[in-house]
Amino acid sequence: MSSILNKLFTKYLFLTNTLTTGGLLAIGDCITQTMETAYARRKDRDLAARKHIHNWGRTGRMFSIGVMLGPFNHLWYTKIIEKVVTTGGARGALKRILADQAIAGPFFCFSFFFGMGLMEDRGVNGALQEVKDKFLTVYIIDWFVWPPAQFINFYYLPKKFRVVYVSCLTLVWNTFLSWYKHREIEHKHEE
Repeated sequence: MSSILNKLFTKYLFLTNTLTTGGLLAIGDCITQTMETAYARRKDRDLAARKHIHNWGRTGRMFSIGVMLGPFNHLWYTKIIEKVVTTGGARGALKRILADQAIAGPFFCFSFFFGMGLMEDRGVNGALQEVKDKFLTVYIIDWFVWPPAQFINFYYLPKKFRVVYVSCLTLVWNTFLSWYKHREIEHKHEE
């Protein structure tokens, strides 16, 4: 088992990080849909039984956007951020957090909403509208969640474990993202 894990975090690190990012977005969506169904059942048991079936297309889109963002995630946490910030110790961790919040945070947030909008056939205008509607709220919440988590990441963990650490923490974050993204009952499609 340790030889398999060693290969996953050395030879196959890019693949591990990319699939982990996609997989955990999908799992976050499954958790969200389970909570949505449980909430609906408490409100109206008969209606919930008829209308709340797991939307595998939605979960597939969440997985797909994660796989698309996975390569940047891998490169950002294993290579780029080390070149952007070369300082070590606590000071370096704080600089990496600021770089992460200023560069990666907006990139991931924009890409998530825009990419999901495109995959939902909302068109460029519809995807951009969703970014306009949801980006700022999610980015503000991001500032409360990620800096403390990233301090642990940048100060204590070796580079090869950074993406998996972030991906594991993002299970909670992804559950929130899925809820926030899909909280509207119907989306308006752009023609």
